[in-house]
Amino acid sequence: MKRSSGQLPLVIAWALGLVLVAPAPSARAAQAVAAGGGRMVLVRTERQLPVTGDPIWELQLLLPGQPARSYEALVGRMRRQEADRHRLGSKAPLPRGRYAVTEITPVAPTDDVELGRFLWIGLEPAFPTDRRGLGIHHDPSAGRGRGSGTDGCIGLIHGNDLLVLGDLLRRSGTTELLVKD
Repeated sequence: MKRSSGQLPLVIAWALGLVLVAPAPSARAAQAVAAGGGRMVLVRTERQLPVTGDPIWELQLLLPGQPARSYEALVGRMRRQEADRHRLGSKAPLPRGRYAVTEITPVAPTDDVELGRFLWIGLEPAFPTDRRGLGIHHDPSAGRGRGSGTDGCIGLIHGNDLLVLGDLLRRSGTTELLVKD
């Protein structure tokens, strides 16, 4: 895994329990996105993890004046990719549509191990759906047998990517995710 430099301050801040909170979605945030502010886009790729066959999704971060960044992710469970994406408990990928970033917080040692060990980036759908508790986190079981994948969240395959993404979202004020597929 390629490691980025300059992440030690991030790890120390999160280890100390500092909470990073993204701005709540607002009309001003929507205007900033429309006027060229940053946003994330989630798309399915044709690639798969070699051992488990999980489909690899790509989470793209688009910031004005900067090259696009992309992060590999698993979304939902492998055999649930075509399940009803609006039904609570379906373990299907997130429904298509727009989401607001609601919070960026460290994962506590008492949280479910499937959230990884880094950050939780909360997501709130901007449309009617039964799905709740959605977010972006590290998927520590990616490619490791039956536990590979998520219950519907965006699980970044590389935990280091989550630290970088969390910092970029916080610094840029990015508050929107668009799920295209």
